[in-house]
Amino acid sequence: MFRNDLDVTDTVKTTDPKDVNREIDRIFLDLYPEATTSALDRAFGDADRIYRGEMSGFHACDTAYHDIQHVLDVTLAMARLIDGYERSRVGTDPLGKNLFQLGIITALFHDVGYIRRESEKQAQNGAEFTLIHVSRGAQFLKEYLPMVGMPEMADIAADLVHFTGYERQVKSIQVPGLTYRLLGNLLGSADIIAQMADRCYLEKCRDRLYPEFVTGGIASKTNADGKVDVIFSSAEDLLLKTPGFYAGAERRLKEDLGNGMSYAENHFGGQNLYVEGAEKNMRFATIVRDEKDFSMLKRTPPDTLASTAALAGVK
Repeated sequence: MFRNDLDVTDTVKTTDPKDVNREIDRIFLDLYPEATTSALDRAFGDADRIYRGEMSGFHACDTAYHDIQHVLDVTLAMARLIDGYERSRVGTDPLGKNLFQLGIITALFHDVGYIRRESEKQAQNGAEFTLIHVSRGAQFLKEYLPMVGMPEMADIAADLVHFTGYERQVKSIQVPGLTYRLLGNLLGSADIIAQMADRCYLEKCRDRLYPEFVTGGIASKTNADGKVDVIFSSAEDLLLKTPGFYAGAERRLKEDLGNGMSYAENHFGGQNLYVEGAEKNMRFATIVRDEKDFSMLKRTPPDTLASTAALAGVK
């Protein structure tokens, strides 16, 4: 049975950093047998600690949608896209072990901007940083990359993370060359396809993403004249608009992000399990929309916040 804490292959537990770490180490060493996984392993351990609230200066993650499962799912998808590219390229430059590591570490911390620092006394929930979380993550990566022995990559990582957000248009993001742009395209693609293929994506949108949108100021927008435009009037309204959002996401994936998602097919041997999962979710979302029967959504996503709070000693 496809359990709700497993990935699209039903084999990797995406609520367990160690399980995802092992699978990505395997992919990495299959591609680069002479490499060492020490930087990757350090990054996984640090990501685990910061999301639990065990890293000095940070609170535990308190955003139920943008949680450790989302991060691990995206990071696993990133490794698979890189693997697909490396194994299928013809006449193009390899990414190599250093850019593989850069891509994975950036994926691991792409949403770290949602996590509150202990010095930020006014913020009550990380979702308050929704509109600026990518820039916050970029600053974290600038500080973090030197700590894992990659100081020369710090500024590049800070630019690459913007491929996952909307603070900058993709075409305006400055990177050193086409290989880095490819890496950014893969990162942005992994962020979209991993979450939309999640078996509990629709339930997470209703029960977790909408509250984050309200807190983060995404559910409505106040114009210069003071008029408020309601974008999502309720969690159910967000669900009704999800198939339309997917159409926009497809355009972003294919046009802005260079169809980087297609490399999953090379990794999986012909199938794109992420696209299949996302399309299955959208078909069901369309049925729910047409029937206007939200009781059809019965799956219960894993509660990673309860476990991180318990492990961090938070009541």
